[in-house]
Amino acid sequence: MTVETLPPPRLSVGPVAWLRANLFASLPSSLSTGLLLGLIIVLGINVTSWATTEARWEVVTGNARLLLIGQYPADQAWRVWLSLAILSALTGMSAGVFGRTTRTLAISLSACQLLLAALLAVSPVGPLIVAGLLANAAGVWVGFVLGRRGLVPRRALVVAWVLSMPASFLLLSGVAASGPLPSVSSNLWGGLLLTILIAAVGIVLSFPLGVLLALGRRSSLPAVRLLSTGYIELVRGVPLVTILFMADIMLPLFLPGEVRLDRVARAMGAITLFSAAYLAENVRGGLQAIPSGQIEAAQALGLNGVQTNLHIVLPQALRAVIPANVGLFISLLKDTTLVTIIGLFELLGIARAVLAQPESLGATMEIFVFIAVVFFVLCYAMSQASYRLERALGVGTR
Repeated sequence: MTVETLPPPRLSVGPVAWLRANLFASLPSSLSTGLLLGLIIVLGINVTSWATTEARWEVVTGNARLLLIGQYPADQAWRVWLSLAILSALTGMSAGVFGRTTRTLAISLSACQLLLAALLAVSPVGPLIVAGLLANAAGVWVGFVLGRRGLVPRRALVVAWVLSMPASFLLLSGVAASGPLPSVSSNLWGGLLLTILIAAVGIVLSFPLGVLLALGRRSSLPAVRLLSTGYIELVRGVPLVTILFMADIMLPLFLPGEVRLDRVARAMGAITLFSAAYLAENVRGGLQAIPSGQIEAAQALGLNGVQTNLHIVLPQALRAVIPANVGLFISLLKDTTLVTIIGLFELLGIARAVLAQPESLGATMEIFVFIAVVFFVLCYAMSQASYRLERALGVGTR
């Protein structure tokens, strides 16, 4: 007697069965699905018709340089693209060396540059900038191949990332009034360049400061605990607008007469200090989620407080609060639009300046749709990188 071998159960169904089970399972489900599908079709037709026949996209393409780099001198714009080339190469190498989350960032950066090149191809900015963006997008993949083949040492890559931010800042600001790198006042920085710079500096600097504040709030030293708690509660008790006004107006009053911070530096400092307080509370929630038995076990093994936090507590706590911290960083990126109230022309501020031009009257929808798409792409890339990192680290599963 032969025993018939049964196939394993199917883990998925065909598209027709899936539609029947999820969208047309009952009469109310079928009606709601049909209604929503009809609304989506009508909305899609209207939006497509407006975008292809009525929208004045020349307002965006004609002011592409302003929207991207603000009033940065046109003859020095190569410094912006060189900074972007450094970022592209490092991101590609990191994707090849580390993989996982950095690969998502590399794909997103390359795709953004290709989309930007396609937009600028029909604008009067010149073919050299378009060619530079295409070269940078290709540089991401060249760096990926170099890193994938083991031609880039990990330690050297980490050092390059640490040095890239001050190097890029020096490249953009210049070193002297004349010479190969003439000084460019930060008051001339604007558009998407200023938005990304403020967000990047805020994220990079607020993270270590927030971690230190979270550890300080749980410290056994009363002075450290009280100072950390007071700072966190004070900053979280006021809106970001207040911090920006204080940094712009009141901070210069407390500085020595020979010390002058430009407006961009003051805005970066305000956003960093504001975000650090919120990040500290996120990290503190992760610290409280660590069982006390692990800390007691570390003490039994002879580890001191620094070693316990550095090797046992913080790695688990930071992994647990990745979703909350990425959500905070996305909010930080969008909050950069508030710096326009202190006279900085980031992306939204430049968009409002473009709308003030006589030839741009009535093109409000086109400008703000472009701004919305830019922010959506940046925020979506950050969220997808967060999802990849969570899956790689097993957040919520182990």
